[in-house]
Amino acid sequence: MTVTLRLYNTLTRTKDDFVPIDPANVRMYVCGPTVYDYAHIGNARPVIVFDLLFRLLRHVYGEAHVSYVRNITDVDDKINARAASEHPGLPLNEAIRKVTSVTETQFMADIAELGCLTPTAQPRATEHIADMIALIERLVEKGVAYVAENHVLFSPSAMNARPGPRYGTLARRSLDEMLAGARVDVAPYKRDPMDFVLWKPSKEGEPGWPSPAGIEGLGRPGWHIECSAMSMAKLLAPDGGGLSCDDPKKNIFDIHGGGIDLVFPHHENEIAQSCCALGTGVMANVWMHNGFLQVEGEKMSKSLGNFFTIRELLDDWPGEVLRFNMLRTHYRQPIDFTIKGLEESWKLLDDWYQSVGDIAGTTPAAGVLEALADDLNTPKAIAELHGLKSDNAALAGSLRFMGFLTESPEAFAARRPTADVDEAEIRKLIDERLAARAAKDFAASDRIRDELGEMGVLLKDGKDPATGKAVTTWELKR
Repeated sequence: MTVTLRLYNTLTRTKDDFVPIDPANVRMYVCGPTVYDYAHIGNARPVIVFDLLFRLLRHVYGEAHVSYVRNITDVDDKINARAASEHPGLPLNEAIRKVTSVTETQFMADIAELGCLTPTAQPRATEHIADMIALIERLVEKGVAYVAENHVLFSPSAMNARPGPRYGTLARRSLDEMLAGARVDVAPYKRDPMDFVLWKPSKEGEPGWPSPAGIEGLGRPGWHIECSAMSMAKLLAPDGGGLSCDDPKKNIFDIHGGGIDLVFPHHENEIAQSCCALGTGVMANVWMHNGFLQVEGEKMSKSLGNFFTIRELLDDWPGEVLRFNMLRTHYRQPIDFTIKGLEESWKLLDDWYQSVGDIAGTTPAAGVLEALADDLNTPKAIAELHGLKSDNAALAGSLRFMGFLTESPEAFAARRPTADVDEAEIRKLIDERLAARAAKDFAASDRIRDELGEMGVLLKDGKDPATGKAVTTWELKR
């Protein structure tokens, strides 16, 4: 069947038919992890969302005609800080290698369990320092960046004083509005508070590379320049685009994705750098952003006890359950990630596993494909899955297309916990514990928690988002 993709574009605030620059070479770039710590469940959302889009694009245009690039940031202040903290006896560069090696390996293992395909390319920032330096030198040459005290800074006001795209178009805010809402670094070498760093000097012992022209000593790139350089190297240069190309039409790719939190400043700054360096009106034709994630109705926070890494959740839940639970909400909407939702997702997937058995097939049903082609409308696609109960072949093909049915039905069923528990008794003990906590009788609260733990019950404390009162949910230990 002929499929017309319609995608919501953050840049235009409209949902339009997707028309690739070259149907034989569809190109997408998505901002990937900074490998300083284990990825949390919020980091999993864009990985899952854009994996599904990657699958859809490959289905429409052919596997050989779609390039998906997701970067790895392996040079960053957070990496330096963790390396120094965890390995104080090692030289910093050696400590950094240990941290990034472990966290990158764990990230790859985690997202593989979430059913995500391997992107076409996964460039590391440290592999493209020369590309970043060349890009920075071009921006200085064009008068939109300047050198000050061994830093190179980009000037949004200089960009807006020139013909062409305007800084702030993606965020739909003026420079004054962005300054009022931004956390900007105050530095005496800045000409304007909104100027952002492209290159900075390295301190003693920090990773460093020979700096762009006009700067003494070793330095390292700012965050934003990394993605501009890596997307250029992986999506433009193979086709003759990039800094050596004077044809603006060859210096644009199709889709740029990431979380909604990256719109400003990261994606706004990427656009500014790339457009000014390459002489284009846009960096990518379509900008897609997934919404925020909450856990049990609240912002994820270690202080609230609702902060979970992907690995922690994978210890208790199959990756397919985490993936399905994420896709139940449309990608542009905020999502509330709950234990109840995970339980529901697991039961539903288990039912489908038992229904389809080992039926082969990877082709999605027409209704499922139409729903996904409508700006990844996964809630509608899941509704279509429910309507395929009488067509197990179509159900199996649709589920596999969306990244499910990677195990045998027997293996998947075996992972569900079973135990003889008295739910009424568990609820009674939880209520008693909540009363003890309210009365600040923490000894009684701990005793009840231990009693429930011996019954194989794991408690999750939180707050009711509507009333602010303490609530406790439970699950069986796995």
